[in-house]
Amino acid sequence: MITRFRIIIVALIVGVSSVNAQVPAPAQASAPAPAPAGPVRLELMEGSTARYRVREQLAGISFPNDAIGTTSTVSGALVLTANGAVNPAQSKITVDLRTLKSDQDQRDGFVRGDRLLNVEKFPLVEFLPKRVVGLTWPFPSGRGAQAGFQMVGDMTVHGVTREVTWNVVATFTDIVAGLATTQFKFDTFGLSKPQLARLLSVADDIGLELEFRFKRVAM
Repeated sequence: MITRFRIIIVALIVGVSSVNAQVPAPAQASAPAPAPAGPVRLELMEGSTARYRVREQLAGISFPNDAIGTTSTVSGALVLTANGAVNPAQSKITVDLRTLKSDQDQRDGFVRGDRLLNVEKFPLVEFLPKRVVGLTWPFPSGRGAQAGFQMVGDMTVHGVTREVTWNVVATFTDIVAGLATTQFKFDTFGLSKPQLARLLSVADDIGLELEFRFKRVAM
């Protein structure tokens, strides 16, 4: 009787093992393939700001100071193709110099006047992006996604066009926001250094900054 009971137990174990051997292991779920990137249009939003910085030395002050002029009259768009290249035909950023404002009215009058920017004749700075360097494509994604890269293009100031390179740091969410900076000398665009009472000296370089907020627009 005991022997027969053992035979039955062994048979059950063998049967269960056979059934398990015939049941395939559940397939591991594979990560979905990333969606192909399409063209992207980024349009500048309200809250974007452009500014210049020039190091100056004023009479009666023992240390140099940065003259800063700012305007929020900034508009334009950046369009990238499906492979991440700039579409130059649809990309342009414009800054209205007539609204530049610093902390000194006298400086503003000189900067906007015909001895420097001559905004009556040349009211706008235009930047035409041509290519991006070092930007991951598709855009970085995920919480706190951020990237540094360069934007190269042609910029027109005071009727003179030169190629410039902007250094850019941006965060990527529904809004693409960040800071772009570039630097050049006055004579690059045929500009004269400011000459004002109390102004002892002015550095050779002008720094430009664009604090930008882009919204993504469906194409």
